[in-house]
Amino acid sequence: MITVDSIRAAVRDAFPSIVSDLTDLVAIPSVSASSHDQAEVLRSAEHVAGLLRDAGLEAEVTSVDCPDGTPGRPAVLAHADGPAGSPRVLIYSHHDVQPVGDPSAWQQADPFVAERRGDRLFGRGASDDGAGVVTHPHALRILRELGGGELPCSVTVYIEGEEEVGSPSFEAFLAAHRDRLDADVIIVADSSNWRVGVPALTTSLRGVVQVDARIDVLDHALHSGQYGGPVLDAVTTMCRLVATLHDDAGDVTVPGLVSESTAAPDFPEYPEEDFRADAGVLPGVELIGTGDLTARLWTKPTITVIGMDVTPLERSGNVLAPSCTARISMRIAPGQDPGLAIEALTSHLSSHVPFGARLTVTGREAGPAFHGSSDTPAGRAAHWALTTGFGVEAVDIGQGGSIPFIATLQSTFPDAQVLVTGVEDPDTRAHSEDESMHLGDLERIVVSEALLLARLGGAIEA
Repeated sequence: MITVDSIRAAVRDAFPSIVSDLTDLVAIPSVSASSHDQAEVLRSAEHVAGLLRDAGLEAEVTSVDCPDGTPGRPAVLAHADGPAGSPRVLIYSHHDVQPVGDPSAWQQADPFVAERRGDRLFGRGASDDGAGVVTHPHALRILRELGGGELPCSVTVYIEGEEEVGSPSFEAFLAAHRDRLDADVIIVADSSNWRVGVPALTTSLRGVVQVDARIDVLDHALHSGQYGGPVLDAVTTMCRLVATLHDDAGDVTVPGLVSESTAAPDFPEYPEEDFRADAGVLPGVELIGTGDLTARLWTKPTITVIGMDVTPLERSGNVLAPSCTARISMRIAPGQDPGLAIEALTSHLSSHVPFGARLTVTGREAGPAFHGSSDTPAGRAAHWALTTGFGVEAVDIGQGGSIPFIATLQSTFPDAQVLVTGVEDPDTRAHSEDESMHLGDLERIVVSEALLLARLGGAIEA
């Protein structure tokens, strides 16, 4: 029989197996960046399909080509029917992971060998999104066992294999499998909770715009002593240009962007001292920007230079660099059109080029923001499930990061209720060294997902 207590007990009994499955998943270096071995991404997909089959779902590994004709990376598509007339639920996660970065910056010898230290399991993909991936088969298996071999609702699980490289085949995949993916409720399990032990629904996500800006000042490199003075090198010219993107307070200066200086009233308060500790801000370093701290994180635009072509120190010489390219990433507020944001950024850069340098701007990415609501039947069910599963009142939060394909899901399935849930916490360090998953939260997350699916299917009354 499916009850809150029976779900809790079943997850508690299964938890060593859940941790073992997460450890096994971390051991597969499923880095989807093209510079890495893509055979490992396929191995990861096959492993995840096996976990879902063991949970009683029909699962296959499949892919579709990207719009430019290049092959899409392998995804997992699995399904199990619930009772006739029960809600159709689509659950999304991704099995690909980020590169490890600098291996020497990890506390463990191999980032792909999971290591438990205290309450956390460390390893690349342990949280983003390995914990999300292993949650689904275990929640579904427990519901099937407690439900006498039947799930309370029809469930389709889509585990993508290229989220960390921008989901290039996502729209084509949705088009190819639209009938199989159509749902009444969509659960995107790729966000964060508010704190360890405090669950959250994400109701706001910034979008993302990315461009490459190239500065040319010379047709060839020059001796900096012989020619320096009348001509400014391209790197310094670029530094002067990107410095115009923020004012003295640290706010973005690009005109025409949507910006909300006050966050939604239902968002929790984020004390500055907590943020500084969570982010690892060094003592004495001032925070930038104006307005509410959560607004600066979730509802105002930000601009970051995430890469720049500069001569490495070991190859440096007394040379005036003739050109320099900077990769500029801009997070855009909910309600901002990505195309208009690129136009605004390009216009600002063009009007602030120092000393008549030649500027070329090339767009790389334009992903929309997400603005949802938890005040829907599915949202209220999720709040109940998270609150019950964690034993602490769930909160609504925003995220400064972007999941652009959520807008694609909304436009493809306009009648579906979209829920954005998470497994991460402020110390998860996703995409960074020493990524980890809090195991106490992992247990509570599996309980909460099982409760949510049972609630959506009417097997448990709130």
